[in-house]
Amino acid sequence: MEEYMVHRVMQRVDVVLDKRLREAIATVVQEQTRSVLPRLREEVESVVRQAVYEAVADELASGERAPTKE
Repeated sequence: MEEYMVHRVMQRVDVVLDKRLREAIATVVQEQTRSVLPRLREEVESVVRQAVYEAVADELASGERAPTKE
């Protein structure tokens, strides 16, 4: 009987721990995501800005090399 009781208690503890740990981890992940988001936005903005700048510069440079029709 004692072994059965221990087994049942451990099953209940396992279920409760699983649920609470998942909730705790989800909370931490959400908090970390919120704290990283502004920096991530800055980085994405910088990368996009640089890519557009380089594409425009390349296009202008190739336009200068293109033969003109007279």
